[in-house]
Amino acid sequence: MNERLLQLAARQGLLKARIEAQRLSLAEQTEPLETALARGDTVLQGVDWLKHHPVAIAAAVAAVVVARPRKAWRWAKRGFFVWRSWQGIRDLLLKSS
Repeated sequence: MNERLLQLAARQGLLKARIEAQRLSLAEQTEPLETALARGDTVLQGVDWLKHHPVAIAAAVAAVVVARPRKAWRWAKRGFFVWRSWQGIRDLLLKSS
């Protein structure tokens, strides 16, 4: 019986070492993903700030419109085009799902 327990303990030790090696490998492989997700979190925090401070956005837009109305109009047209394009693509994707 002691022989069996020794074999099981040895196997358990090998498995634990293998698990530890796999964990280290996984940590190394996911490091770039962790960096990208951290950047995404930063962007989402910025979007959240913008949602909670609409007056700041309105003031910035008003300043641009007053300072450079032609550029503001040009960017407004581009933004509208991008927004409409995104809605069309999103609708197509939702229909095909």
